Amino acid sequence: MASRWLILADDLTGAADCAIAFAKQSVASVVGWGDGAGSGTAVFSYNSDSRGLTASRAAETHRAALGRLLDRDSVLFKKIDSTLRGQPAAETVVAIEAVRNRSGSAFGIFAPAFPATGRTTDQGRILVGGKPLEEAEVWRRDHSYPNADLGEVLGSVGIAVEKVPLSTIRSGADALRAAFAQLASKGDIVAVCDAQTEDDLARIAQASLPVQPSVFFIGSAGLAHALADATPGERAAPVALSVTTGGVLIVVGSLAAASRAAARDLAAMPGVRRVPVEPALLLDAAAVAGRAALARTVTEALDGGDDVLVEILMGDEPDLGIGPQLTEALAETLKPAAPYMSGLAATGGETAAALLDRFGVNGIRLVDEIEPGVSLGLTLGDFSLPVVTKAGAFGDRGSLSRITERLRSIRQKGELA
Repeated sequence: MASRWLILADDLTGAADCAIAFAKQSVASVVGWGDGAGSGTAVFSYNSDSRGLTASRAAETHRAALGRLLDRDSVLFKKIDSTLRGQPAAETVVAIEAVRNRSGSAFGIFAPAFPATGRTTDQGRILVGGKPLEEAEVWRRDHSYPNADLGEVLGSVGIAVEKVPLSTIRSGADALRAAFAQLASKGDIVAVCDAQTEDDLARIAQASLPVQPSVFFIGSAGLAHALADATPGERAAPVALSVTTGGVLIVVGSLAAASRAAARDLAAMPGVRRVPVEPALLLDAAAVAGRAALARTVTEALDGGDDVLVEILMGDEPDLGIGPQLTEALAETLKPAAPYMSGLAATGGETAAALLDRFGVNGIRLVDEIEPGVSLGLTLGDFSLPVVTKAGAFGDRGSLSRITERLRSIRQKGELA
């Protein structure tokens, strides 16, 4: 049984949706960034914020984080995006390097499937909703590799790969364990595992136990849940809760169609005030008065008990290059509203990270999972309040409404259950 888990992610929502798997088992689980608040907990999930970096810079960021955070007693889980956004190949090279330096060799068990959100793996290729990842909206909008063949993706950076087909995954615990042991004996290799169901991921997790020092894991929240189920830890202390009477702030910065549809449904809910934001307002240095007026509008609505939906309007053909500027400017604009919130929900890891950083938050103590890929926790830092993070492409058009209802219930009852 692992004494500690280190989850290393490239964005905030990914860091949260992996760590929540362990929190649901009542294991103390914290998401942190920057200086790494909460790194002494049983499960520490670190947001390296490398999703938008080049391969070389992402690798440097991971190398620095692993140098600070990976010790001899920690099992490494390299969290990747289930649709291969960012630089998972370059980051996996650094993970192999770190584990090899610690243990003499490195064996990576790579299972990116997240069946609960429609992501599966077949013949070493990622599928979304049963179709090739290359046909999905998220791939058309943002991808780093020519295709979604995991052997080619990892091989492009010199990683030795062996694909483990579904027939081997389902061959029985002893046979799969023997297959992993045989691969591990080769040293510095990654096993790319097919998985179509949560049971497949459970088989992979069970066959990897007990976790040897040279073994590390690469995957999304699906594999994290399987590992958490297979390796229960000590129960965490109860979570203290501070509640205000203000409304909930919901910020939609993701371009994903699922988040935009969910925002439309949320805007129609009673008690929700929609505040659309044009990019020009955030990017124009001279628009100081306009941004101040936006902050007042949001603050007054929250103070009056209304829930506020803030949505950046990006149009049908958005310029992805200005995304970081928009989220940083919006976070700075909304900073005065922070003391008036009873809770916060944000879609998109970049958006959530920018908001929390500006609001003086340096970590999240995870508590529950509202639905697959949607994590609930309490902020650490300047104040403590409920926060929900959601990857933009996860969920359906009712997700934001359900999130808001959950945060309203917390505000009304003063408890997280």
